Amino acid sequence: MAFDYKKEYKEFYLPKNKPELVNVPKANYIAVRGKGDPNEEDGEYKRSIGILYSVAYTLKMSYKTDYKIKGFFEYVVPPLEGFWWQDGIDGVDYSAKSSFNWISVIRLPDFVSKKDLEWAKETARIKKKLDCSKAEFLELCEGLCVQIMHIGSYDDEPATIALMDEYIRQNGYENDFGINRLHHEIYLSDARKTAPEKLKTVIRHPVRKN
Repeated sequence: MAFDYKKEYKEFYLPKNKPELVNVPKANYIAVRGKGDPNEEDGEYKRSIGILYSVAYTLKMSYKTDYKIKGFFEYVVPPLEGFWWQDGIDGVDYSAKSSFNWISVIRLPDFVSKKDLEWAKETARIKKKLDCSKAEFLELCEGLCVQIMHIGSYDDEPATIALMDEYIRQNGYENDFGINRLHHEIYLSDARKTAPEKLKTVIRHPVRKN
């Protein structure tokens, strides 16, 4: 049976719908960076998602090619994730989506190296006729965070974030946003096929002891 990160690491992918502390270790990702409204049709964000999935599935299916990745085992491609920020703003201002900066990511198995990613980018470019040059190898250790399962529309996230902020304050912590510590979302639902009120999104914020 293929290794499934959501099932094997439930503490990071399947939190409860109430805030909780979590210490997130280092992980590697395929990443594409950009800026702008994620809802824009044929916009930069949606193009970045196409790049991520093309490269991710090229790596997943590499065992069926002549290219062999050392230590490879079959796995389920992990869910899409995103890191979001706006210049000069702590957290997220949902009324100004055109000012979003984002890093869209898909987690990589630990056996995938930078060399393997470059192979996958070039292979996807040739097979899918898609420029994958913006995809990069990202190493990130989030460390201490508060997370929650948000159920509902992305536009309804502020109410859930307010619950997180109250939990953070009551337990003697404070938000710790910075250049490598960002508003983080993990998308467990396919927004194209799921009613907005049923969308499941993990929201994670970096914190430090107050």
